[in-house]
Amino acid sequence: MYGQQPSAPARHACAAFRAAGAEHILELGAGHGRDTLLFAREGFTVQATDFSGTGLEQLQQAARDQGIADRVTTVVHDVREPLPLPDASVDGVFAHMLLCMALSTGEIHAVVDEVRRVLRPGGTFVYTVRHTGDAHYGTGTAHGDDIYEHGGFAVHFFPRRLVDALAESWTLHEVHAFEEGELPRRLWRITQTRPAE
Repeated sequence: MYGQQPSAPARHACAAFRAAGAEHILELGAGHGRDTLLFAREGFTVQATDFSGTGLEQLQQAARDQGIADRVTTVVHDVREPLPLPDASVDGVFAHMLLCMALSTGEIHAVVDEVRRVLRPGGTFVYTVRHTGDAHYGTGTAHGDDIYEHGGFAVHFFPRRLVDALAESWTLHEVHAFEEGELPRRLWRITQTRPAE
């Protein structure tokens, strides 16, 4: 759906992870792995999760083809469930447009709580979401909770107050506005860290 080239947010995340001394990365909603493969090529070890086992199989094959399979593991996972990882076990977490799926505000908070749990103190979380300035916000079929559906695809559009609420008890470094793809989609790229304890 989004092509084979790594996303701009993943390139930003690489720099942020490297600056923080990260080695072990978790990617949520990895899909076919265009960003996972970038992280692995850049020398990180990556655990990629996604709801689709088929997408993860294609990711694993691509990693083998590129000679980086030793740095990539995959797990089929529904983000509404607890992450299958121990506490403080990863250095960085990346999620491109996963949190703006058709998740309730409560489910989004639960995901971010899980991210905080698995991140080591000082670890970095980079995520992107479509926001309420997007052209599709307020159009299509309304499902409540800032969720609107177009062509069978529902999106939770983020108001700034939700970003700020998700950053409570974190150190929020950046909320960067950018555009991507057709329409174009209007997104925020958020970078925050779990404070060192």
